[in-house]
Amino acid sequence: MRHARAYGLAGLAALAVAAVAVAQTTVTPVPEKAPVQVAPLAGAEEHATWGDPKKGQAKAGACAACHGLDGNPAAPTYPRLAGMPERYVAQQLALFKTQQRADAMAPVMYPIAQALNAQDMRDLGAWFQTQKAGAGIADDTAIATGPNAGKKYYEVGEALFRGGDKARGIPACMACHGAAGQGNPGPAYPALAGQQADYAKRRLEEYRTGTGAPPTYKNFHIMATIASKLTDDEIGSLSSFIQGLHNRANDAGAQPSAAASPVAAAPA
Repeated sequence: MRHARAYGLAGLAALAVAAVAVAQTTVTPVPEKAPVQVAPLAGAEEHATWGDPKKGQAKAGACAACHGLDGNPAAPTYPRLAGMPERYVAQQLALFKTQQRADAMAPVMYPIAQALNAQDMRDLGAWFQTQKAGAGIADDTAIATGPNAGKKYYEVGEALFRGGDKARGIPACMACHGAAGQGNPGPAYPALAGQQADYAKRRLEEYRTGTGAPPTYKNFHIMATIASKLTDDEIGSLSSFIQGLHNRANDAGAQPSAAASPVAAAPA
């Protein structure tokens, strides 16, 4: 009897251990949570693909009154858009739509940009990028007095465009905008070749004073730092040089050649 009782107790102990083991290894599933409710964010960024020039041409009618249908305006106060990088045009339109860009002429663009979505902006940019920019005439009047006496008026600006001023920390304009002023589509730096002198002068003055600075647009602040070091005479001369800057291959009567140099000139 003593052995039977011992075996019985041992059996009960084994069952207890097994029960504990089963209890410890049994997985109790956690109740599923209710699915997350997804709602669009107010003011969410619009997305767009690369622009379509043909669609942009159809939408450019709203731009024609000031900028010309092909981006070459007749009035000197409006910027030339022909040849501008697609992304630069789209970025500026987005700044106008959100009213972050607040320079003197910006309110004119607000109602126009409000009617555009992100794809419209890319399409317009693609259209203007494919257009050939015209050019004006650079002022070659001789400077009579001052440290630049004897130079042609545009030559002061040409020196800044091509070489900057290392002593004052002014980089060459062509470092960002290209040797021919064609702009840079990667970081969306604008084309300068042939830009209206009146417009270029006003924009450089606005950069210098920080007028209408979009708070989150870093390129404005880069230009503001550079322009803050320019004098009135330098801004005027640089604007004149830019107006005459163009690709020699675009000259009237120029013969096309596979070896033609794309070097730009500032004609008098």
